[in-house]
Amino acid sequence: MSRLLFTCFPSNDLGVIARLVPIARELRLKSHQISFSHPSPAPQKIIAEAGFENPLPDEPLYHVFADFSGSGMLRLLRRGSPLRTLKSLVFQMKYSSRFGTADVWNMDHFMALSGLADRNFDRALVAALVGIMNTFKPDAVVDSWNPWACIAARYLRKPLITVIQADSHPQSRGFIWWKDPPSDLPTPVPAVNDVLSEYGLPAIKGSGDLFVGDLTLVVGIPELAPLPDTAGVTYVGPLIWQNPDARVPEWIATLGTDRPVVWVYPGRPRYAGSARTPFDSEVVLQASVEALAGEDVQVVLSTGHHELPRSSRRLPPNFRFEPFVPGLTMARRSNLMIHHGGYGSCQTALQAGTPAVIVPTYSERESNARRVVAQGAAEMVLPTSDASGKKKKVQVAELAEKARKVLSTPSYRESAERLRAALQKSGGAPEAARLIEELVRSRAPAESQ
Repeated sequence: MSRLLFTCFPSNDLGVIARLVPIARELRLKSHQISFSHPSPAPQKIIAEAGFENPLPDEPLYHVFADFSGSGMLRLLRRGSPLRTLKSLVFQMKYSSRFGTADVWNMDHFMALSGLADRNFDRALVAALVGIMNTFKPDAVVDSWNPWACIAARYLRKPLITVIQADSHPQSRGFIWWKDPPSDLPTPVPAVNDVLSEYGLPAIKGSGDLFVGDLTLVVGIPELAPLPDTAGVTYVGPLIWQNPDARVPEWIATLGTDRPVVWVYPGRPRYAGSARTPFDSEVVLQASVEALAGEDVQVVLSTGHHELPRSSRRLPPNFRFEPFVPGLTMARRSNLMIHHGGYGSCQTALQAGTPAVIVPTYSERESNARRVVAQGAAEMVLPTSDASGKKKKVQVAELAEKARKVLSTPSYRESAERLRAALQKSGGAPEAARLIEELVRSRAPAESQ
C-alpha cells in the first residue's frame, strides 16, 4: 500500500479537482492511502463528499486563492501574517487586477498572471507544500497544474505524476494555437528559476516544464487534444467525477419529456468578488437567461457550489436553479448543454453524448470549444470584450439561434455520440490508476516491495 498526495491549482473551481478525484477513488479501491491538499471551498466540498482527507498548510498565503478579497486580507492581518507574506499578497492582488485581457496565450502566460512571477509568493507556497509533504510523507505526488507542489515534490525527490491538458504541455502551441503569440508576453521564468536554484533544482525554459512529471498523463483523446509523438505523454481519456454513492435528486426524473431540457453551467460567475476579471462567467449566465427565457425549453441552471450574483437571482419561470447537480446524470438527461468551455464541462457533455453551445470566457476555454466545434458536436458563441478585457458581452440573439440550431439538427448529437464512443475506448481513471501504481512500485525501495 502506498501513500499518495493529490494536489492541484488552488483556485475555487471544480474543473481541475474533478479530473483528480476519479483517479484517487480508483487508487483507494486498491487500498492505497490518499490525501488531498486544497484550500478552496468548492473543491473542498467535492473532496469531502468523496470521503478523502484534506489537510492544509498553516501558511496564510496558501489560502489566497480561496479568499481573494479585501475582507480576506483583513483576516490574514488579524492572524498575524508575516510582513513578507503580506507584501506578496498585496503584489498578487494588484497583479491580478491588471489582468486586462482574455487572451491567455499559454501556460507560461497563465502562470505569470497567477502570481508565479513573484519570488516571495513562490517561496511561500513552495514552503507550504514542502511542509505538508513532510507531514504526510507521501510515496508519490499526483498533481494537476500546481507549480508550487511540483517544485516541492522535486525538491523532496518524490515521484511526480502530472495530469494535464494537452495545451499546457511545453510541446503544444499553447491555448491560442490558431495564432502566433506576441513576443512581449509576461513570464514567470526568472522568478521561478531563482526559487528553483535556492532548492538546488535545475532551471526551466518555461513554466510548462514544471508539469512534465516522471509520468505525464493527458486528459482526453488525441482527436480533441493533439500533441506530437515526441511529447512522451500517455492519453487517459475522460476524467470526470460524479460520486457513485451520491443520491441523484428526485426532481431530475420528474423533468418533462414534452419539452427539451437545457442544462446551463456557467461555472464560477465571479472570481474576485466585486472586481471583474476575464475569467468571470457571469456573462454566460446572463446571456443564457435572456436567450432562453422565451424559449419552449426546460432550463436547469447550476454554478458548481457558487451563489448566483444578485443581478441574476430573479429567473424566468422555465428556469430551475440548483447550486450543484451531478454532472454526468444531468448531462445525460439534457438535450443540450450551454457552458463556459472549461475542459471538464466539455468532457462531461461528450461523455454523455450531449451536444453543446459553448460560450468561452477566455482563451483556454476557447481552445477547448474550437476542438469540439471542429468535431461537429457543438456550436460556439464568442463573447466580445472591451479594451480592458474584463467587461464582456454576448450576442443574445446569436446564442438563442445556435441553441435552436443544435436542438433541431441531429448531426450535433450524432457527433457527440461518436466522440462518446471514442472516449469510452480509452482507459479513463482505472487506466490512470494502473499507470500510477506501476510507476510508484518501480520507484519504491527494494525492501518495501
